[in-house]
Amino acid sequence: MEEGWEKEIQELINGLECPRDFICYKSGLQQLSKTRDIGLETFLVCLEKHANKCVFSVFFGELFFCQCPLRIYMAKKLKK
Repeated sequence: MEEGWEKEIQELINGLECPRDFICYKSGLQQLSKTRDIGLETFLVCLEKHANKCVFSVFFGELFFCQCPLRIYMAKKLKK
């Protein structure tokens, strides 16, 4: 990861409470939730089997959407 991204990620983490203790980041981006970017600025489509149990998911129109700022950052800026 580039230096600027590391700083932005730390700023996001400092403002969040994560029930999974930021495993997506701490795993070196190896344990990311499955999502798909469909072009919405602040949402991703969540493809996880138990999306309804995530505090960052919201159900709308037969889909679960991820609204975790850290996961969205990784998808949009880091293409992960």
